[in-house]
Amino acid sequence: MSDTNSDKTIRSVIWDMGNVILRTEDWHWRNQWASRLGITPSDLSQLVFCSEISQKASLGLAGDDDIWAWVRDHLHLSDADALQLRYDFFAGDQVDYSLINFSKSLRPTYKIGMITNAWPDIRHVLSNELHIADAFDDIVISAEVGMIKPDARIYRLSLDNLGVLPAQAVFIDDFKRNVEGAQMIGMHAIHFQTTEQTLEELKSLLKPAC
Repeated sequence: MSDTNSDKTIRSVIWDMGNVILRTEDWHWRNQWASRLGITPSDLSQLVFCSEISQKASLGLAGDDDIWAWVRDHLHLSDADALQLRYDFFAGDQVDYSLINFSKSLRPTYKIGMITNAWPDIRHVLSNELHIADAFDDIVISAEVGMIKPDARIYRLSLDNLGVLPAQAVFIDDFKRNVEGAQMIGMHAIHFQTTEQTLEELKSLLKPAC
């Protein structure tokens, strides 16, 4: 890497995880549980991801078990049903290997990172269940660092870990506010909507360096 702060050559691609690298493609299980509980699938997702305990877990102030205990109590489920819901809730999630394989093809020319607002257990999931952790040179998890996007500090931490300047990195996220957070500190950023759109925009950004 150049030692000058004027070097704006893109040297790193940094991904969000949820709804980008890992997306719910099969809604059968969540829809089935929502129908059984008399709520909408959106309501169920809100209960799991947007409760106070879930937000605390994203900052490392609670664990995955705490979230599911809260969901169990809130929905008045038995322990057995709560355990089954916990399993079924993520059963339709799939890794987008088009993005993973493209990222792998960029190495070692580009450093590949991840910044994810996620619960404490996600590194284990990425490494031991999904087996994709090795696709990234650095993974920053909000629960481990006590910061969540779009906090500028979490982007800067990722950049420091990868050894690149803001102008030398591209960040991809499905939430507009997180994209804008990256742009605020000088990073290139892409708002993920589809795999095809994202890869087209990313290839366009990287083309001058090829």
